[in-house]
Amino acid sequence: MATYEDIYGKRVKEFDSDPTLTSSYEGQVWYDKSTGVLKSVVALEAWTSSALLNSARYDMGSAGTQTSTFGAGGYSPISNKTEEYNGSGWSNGGNLGTARYRLGAAGNAAAGLAFGGGPTGASDTTTANSEEYDGSSWTEGNNLNTSRKLIAGFGTQTAAIAAGGYTGPPGIVRDLAEAYNGTSWTAVNTLNTARGWFAGFGTQTSGIVAAGYITPPATPNGTTHSESWDGTSWTTTTPINTTRYHIGAAGTDNTAGLIFGGTVSPGTITTATETWDGSSWATSPATLATASSAAAYGGNATAAIYAGNPSSSSQEYNSSINSFTAAAWSSGGAYPTATEDMGSAGTRTAGLIFAGQTPAPGVTAATNEYDGSTFSGGGNVVDGRGFMTGFGIQTAAVGVGGAPSFVNSSESYNGSSWSEGPNMNNTRGNAMAGGSQTAGLVFGGYDGSSMDNTETYNGSSYSNVNYMNTARRGSGGCGTQTAALCAGGYATNFTAVVEEYNGSTWSEVTNIPLARNTFRCVGTQTAALGSSGYLPGPQGGPGNLPTNSITYDGTTWSTNPSLATGNNRGGQAGTTTASFVTGGSLGSGTTTENFDVGTETITASTLTTS
Repeated sequence: MATYEDIYGKRVKEFDSDPTLTSSYEGQVWYDKSTGVLKSVVALEAWTSSALLNSARYDMGSAGTQTSTFGAGGYSPISNKTEEYNGSGWSNGGNLGTARYRLGAAGNAAAGLAFGGGPTGASDTTTANSEEYDGSSWTEGNNLNTSRKLIAGFGTQTAAIAAGGYTGPPGIVRDLAEAYNGTSWTAVNTLNTARGWFAGFGTQTSGIVAAGYITPPATPNGTTHSESWDGTSWTTTTPINTTRYHIGAAGTDNTAGLIFGGTVSPGTITTATETWDGSSWATSPATLATASSAAAYGGNATAAIYAGNPSSSSQEYNSSINSFTAAAWSSGGAYPTATEDMGSAGTRTAGLIFAGQTPAPGVTAATNEYDGSTFSGGGNVVDGRGFMTGFGIQTAAVGVGGAPSFVNSSESYNGSSWSEGPNMNNTRGNAMAGGSQTAGLVFGGYDGSSMDNTETYNGSSYSNVNYMNTARRGSGGCGTQTAALCAGGYATNFTAVVEEYNGSTWSEVTNIPLARNTFRCVGTQTAALGSSGYLPGPQGGPGNLPTNSITYDGTTWSTNPSLATGNNRGGQAGTTTASFVTGGSLGSGTTTENFDVGTETITASTLTTS
């Protein structure tokens, strides 16, 4: 069998605690010895189509973030138009004072800078003009020291870099660079490779430029060259993987960014995206939704925008890094007294366990509230008993029925004390239930034999409704008054039968994998978590207390992580993503186990388990 290292070239590492999560952990798996769980970091990235530009054009000057980008000028024909992107759509902004294309830019849609470019269609015409944008209008500033177009620009409105470009006549590509301080431009150290028609990202003290052409535009010759800027000088880095010019770029500094699209050769454009991690370029699995070149761009290493050419198309890039912890059961706070056959309600962090059977004196009226880690005492039920069934939440719960003397009584809990409520129409214990304190459902149970009777509760009275198809007790029951689930239990023998209630009738659906009695189930009709119980044979017999847990998605049951200890006749509350099981195990148990679905996210993307 192949190991993780054989497949991915990386080993599972051991830590005493989780490391600080960064993209450097992408693709790795580690084992946290303190918690006993495996974790991994996974990156998800993709381009998707976005809102169209209002005016189709290319060769704009552009800069900004994914939610504040501008595209100014451009060609088709030579334009002075500005458009702004707010994360959802493009809107027209103020016009440039000088119409032009193939210009450089820095800043964002609220504070932008445009410089250089070509004011006419003639190949050898350039301008040194520089303009500042305040989100509504452009104001002319001091010119570049050298007139040029096809410039790479990055930084802010008051701290920008303009690198390379093309001047003419005669037409040549340049290696020069200039820095802007909000007032004037100053020559700084030159590039290692003269070029134009390239792009950059970063700040005035930390940036990257990549790709471009190294001969005049009449005979373009693309390059893979990449350089890093540290505020003083340019350093040649590892090259990009695909030769291209006319590219888009996004990033915050010289440690993280990406380039995308561009022209590979005359007439051929690409969808390829490459990511920069501070030391090397890697081809991304994410490709542009539409091949594009010479378009407007902005953003950072995880969220970018690329718009224009072809036509008025626009597309967004999004990348997310997630730390994923597999679903697992873990130790929770011990139940105060060994108890079984309890009633339960509420959630993982606001649970309610009440009544039940104890070794001596036999039954208890105790109520305990659970906060996810510890139990604290609440008000006792009115009549101590075992096999009581509960539904609702911690501060508004209902407990019904019970044994060993079967009763039809019900009680309500207000978060501090219990009070007697209306009687059910049928005596029963070991029943199942779901719903709320004002809209509940009670079904099945035992009154000397297994029951199929179903009753609804409206907060003041109980009413008989249609029966289940299979009479049973000790089943897993959950859901609402109009969408309930009954799984497993004991009929005339152990059963795996599952039924769903739609507010009117019961119908059989997919069986649970193993027939079992005293099964526990929490959640909804379409998102349920089942655990505990015992299998055919002696109730406490070796191997007859299953540790596995299972989930239901409304159609099928699937295997979940196992409990550390098999539990029988305990109490369970919560949801399919966060639950706890406590007590049980034939009157000897105080153990509590907490279940968590286990996803920790650095960003908002969601992962699922298998």
